[in-house]
Amino acid sequence: MQEVAAPNIKECANCPIRHRAVCARCDTEELALLEDIKYYRSFSAGQTIMWSGDRMEFVASVVSGVASLTQTMEDGRTQMVGLLLPSDFVGRPGREIATYTVTATSDLVMCCFRRKPFEQMISSTPHVAHRLLEMTLDELDAAREWMLVLGRKTAREKIASLLAIIARRDAILSKHAASNSLVFDLPLTREAMSDYLGLTLETVSRQMSALKKDGVVVLEGKRRIVVPNMDRLMEEAGDDSDGGFLS
Repeated sequence: MQEVAAPNIKECANCPIRHRAVCARCDTEELALLEDIKYYRSFSAGQTIMWSGDRMEFVASVVSGVASLTQTMEDGRTQMVGLLLPSDFVGRPGREIATYTVTATSDLVMCCFRRKPFEQMISSTPHVAHRLLEMTLDELDAAREWMLVLGRKTAREKIASLLAIIARRDAILSKHAASNSLVFDLPLTREAMSDYLGLTLETVSRQMSALKKDGVVVLEGKRRIVVPNMDRLMEEAGDDSDGGFLS
């Protein structure tokens, strides 16, 4: 797999995930250090980025696109256990072997860092280490929230929750002004949504149609989603929308 230049990204300052990625708090000198150990990789939808059990030679931030994390049981059954959205971090410093299989769900661009130099940089660069800790704690919070989604919510609430999560992340990354209406491109197929939510494809399609019929979302084409009222979507997800949905 060849290293490639990420489209429209010439330097870290112009990176679309700069304000959310592991390098978010780096100063100019620290960014220069990262520049020396980084490279970009592109993956096509459906392509495996790493297999569980592979030796990891790099860690990375998702620049664009979406990837899935899956685990396979001894009898061959596979479960999707997580999604990686833009600015999410892939890999674990200090861990040489991949725990999950990572697959590009859509066309994907990743900003990769050679693992050993990155691990050395963590020990000498507090800004990177602190941001990585923040992201790890955020990931833990998200995992706990997702346990609730999968364990206690109805099919309609599950789908509304997933749409709300993606809508909020898209708004934050795009730096949209606070608004109660959002437009975003859904990065997942219906099949991927069913795998992640533990629902059948038919259930996902039926509930998406129901949300559209009830005016909770507007579907434009295959992937574009319009949310006229974010508070309404949050209510459908079974969540309290008080306090602002972009926080």
